[in-house]
Amino acid sequence: MKALKIKRFAVTAVILLTAYLLQCTVFSFLELAGIRPNLLIIVTAAFGFMRGSREGMLVGFFSGLFVDIQFGDIIGFYALIYLLIGFINGLFEQMYFDEDIKLPLFLIVISEFIYGVVIYFLEFLLRSDFNFLYYLNRIILPELIYTLVITLGLYPLILFINQKLEAEEKRSASKFV
Repeated sequence: MKALKIKRFAVTAVILLTAYLLQCTVFSFLELAGIRPNLLIIVTAAFGFMRGSREGMLVGFFSGLFVDIQFGDIIGFYALIYLLIGFINGLFEQMYFDEDIKLPLFLIVISEFIYGVVIYFLEFLLRSDFNFLYYLNRIILPELIYTLVITLGLYPLILFINQKLEAEEKRSASKFV
């Protein structure tokens, strides 16, 4: 059983690191009008509603920590935002079904929107930049749409990996019963 936990941890770490590296490298070349998708939001939200609040918070914390180290001025700022997004998505674990893609898409879109609004309020509004509609039209909505399009390809991959790990965990658990 301990080997399966280590395997799940390793797979989660690889997914998180891969998403971070893709977001920082490949998708920086695939920017559209200065906008790139937020792969870490996709991963954080997916782990939240697939595995629960605890795992969503852990993935969110480390996602945010990666962003803090790379782009942030203060260590922990993005970690807290992503942690909260993972927690909120984890609250929907009971409503989540593998077959239904509508809830995951909706939650990822809402997570991206909340992320954009929180960043606006904490980064720009506090600096007396009151042009929210400009930020909404130029940054939040285009990033939301781009993230949604990428979610259509990335989410099924994360779902497939999660299903394989859960099937292996069930097989292992049935051996002990």
